[in-house]
Amino acid sequence: MVDLVRRTPGRPALADVEGATRTEIRRLLSGLPAARGPIAVGVGSRGIAGIAEIVAAVLDELRQAGFDPFVVPAMGSHGGASADGQVELLAGYGITEAALGVPVRATMDTVVIGEVEGVAVHVDRNVAEAGRALLVCRVKPHTDFQGRIESGPTKMAAIGLGKQRGAQGIHALGVRGLRDVMPLVGRAVVERYVLGALAVVENDLDETASVTALGAAEIGGPAEVALLAEAREGLPRIPFDGLDVLVVERMGKDLSGSGMDPNVIGRWMMAGMVEPSPAPPRCVSVLDLTEASHGNAAGVGLADFTTRRLAERIDWTTTTANVLTAGWGSLQRGRLPMVLESDRDAIRAAIVASGHAHGGPVRLAWIADTLHTATVGISQALWEEARAREDLVLAGSPFALPFDPDGNLTPLARTR
Repeated sequence: MVDLVRRTPGRPALADVEGATRTEIRRLLSGLPAARGPIAVGVGSRGIAGIAEIVAAVLDELRQAGFDPFVVPAMGSHGGASADGQVELLAGYGITEAALGVPVRATMDTVVIGEVEGVAVHVDRNVAEAGRALLVCRVKPHTDFQGRIESGPTKMAAIGLGKQRGAQGIHALGVRGLRDVMPLVGRAVVERYVLGALAVVENDLDETASVTALGAAEIGGPAEVALLAEAREGLPRIPFDGLDVLVVERMGKDLSGSGMDPNVIGRWMMAGMVEPSPAPPRCVSVLDLTEASHGNAAGVGLADFTTRRLAERIDWTTTTANVLTAGWGSLQRGRLPMVLESDRDAIRAAIVASGHAHGGPVRLAWIADTLHTATVGISQALWEEARAREDLVLAGSPFALPFDPDGNLTPLARTR
């Protein structure tokens, strides 16, 4: 039997995201010399809440200031390391020429502008030709490493605008490349081309908590570091340690760069990274892959068990391109877990493998995905712990895990 537990919200959502975006962009532009002409607006591959509306407001403010903006995908090797694939990813978020009234210019061609620590500094050719860019991105803890600067405008400048070649050069150095070299590469790109960035921080409910415009000099500096600390506080969490089994309904590139965020599930499986303490779940079962991933299942190796449904949705060309770009440090994350016929089989296998094959009290948690953890299904072994927590509310209506006749689990969202 399981019951539903809900976390009380953390930081509240920003009431007027569009208004705050416009205010921040105007503040940024007011500190710059009057300028005209083209400017590239870099947008990434992550499923940022309200990203199309945010980008639309940024583009409108740039037009009003006299610029001629266009959108470029700033996403390294995502989208199968192809220009068409990256355009398709943006379109999935509503970022299209028809919707926004500006061109979307995608290329995998880059210009090399120098070298940092032996790594060539690549820049999207469209950005280099325009001569200036503004980045729209989310600041959050990274899924491959921990450092002073993680995911945010610096990384987007270094890896997002670096396209596949730039991303591969940095990832080839493993954790050191991301933690130590990436910020230097990012600064080299920023100093040459980037006027500033709109940095989005989300709360633990996948809502926009703040938008902050950073000038070029602030990118990679204390202001970005402070935003990362803010984002870390709002990271979605599974509110229990020492789990025997974690069930994740879906993974996907729109949810996390690694499909499932290691910061949430408590597993790194990354060469050079020490596994976290307290111990991560003994066994993880992931059941499906999001449509917005377009078959990219990089990160599926973070799980121990999966389903035939997920395995059959994998585009191995796209997945392999992403895994190879990420480099040797994360190769094990690209491996296919044990494949079971149904959700029921994948969950049962995890319970058996965790050491509870004979009906013992299994510490099991069930989440929709690693971006949405406000509601968690929990087994009876966790109920008393949940009742004792002030930040958790237990529904108090136990039910059996709801499987359909084919053995597939009813989504958590439909059991609330």
